[in-house]
Amino acid sequence: MKVIITSKNFNASDHLKKIIESKFEKLGKYFSKDIVANVTLSMEKGRQKMEATINAKGTIFRAEEETSDVYAGVDKVVDKLATQMSRFKTRLLRKHKDNKEFAFDDLPDSSESEETVVVKRKKFDLIPMTIEEAIMQMELLEHNFYVFLDMDSETVNVVYKRKDGDYGILEPSY
Repeated sequence: MKVIITSKNFNASDHLKKIIESKFEKLGKYFSKDIVANVTLSMEKGRQKMEATINAKGTIFRAEEETSDVYAGVDKVVDKLATQMSRFKTRLLRKHKDNKEFAFDDLPDSSESEETVVVKRKKFDLIPMTIEEAIMQMELLEHNFYVFLDMDSETVNVVYKRKDGDYGILEPSY
């Protein structure tokens, strides 16, 4: 696995980079192809935040952690990713027993034996609106996301509230 490490607001030491690469190499053995892990480290107000994303042929594993100790953050992020992979393995094996994309032999089975169940399905009309109007609708409904038809691009978008309180937009690319 190739690990790309980016640091913001500080310079990550070579020792820290080696530790991160070492931990992520252990996750790399679960994939049958060359996979890239993008790791972003940032420091703000004495807190260190680590975000990691692994894109495995369309399946995205992502984890983030904010701690005062960056080394503990690395361990927690790797643990979160391993848990996600374990859950994914369980679901994948149930549905596609012959899928060779992932080599999950070394990954323990997930302790979660529960099947994912859709408990509600909702149909709605897509109303053309601006991003600002979509945010207002989302806030009025007290939801953390809102699906709408963007007036400008004429595409279906999703506006969502981020953990930091800001907003994000998901825009499809066709």
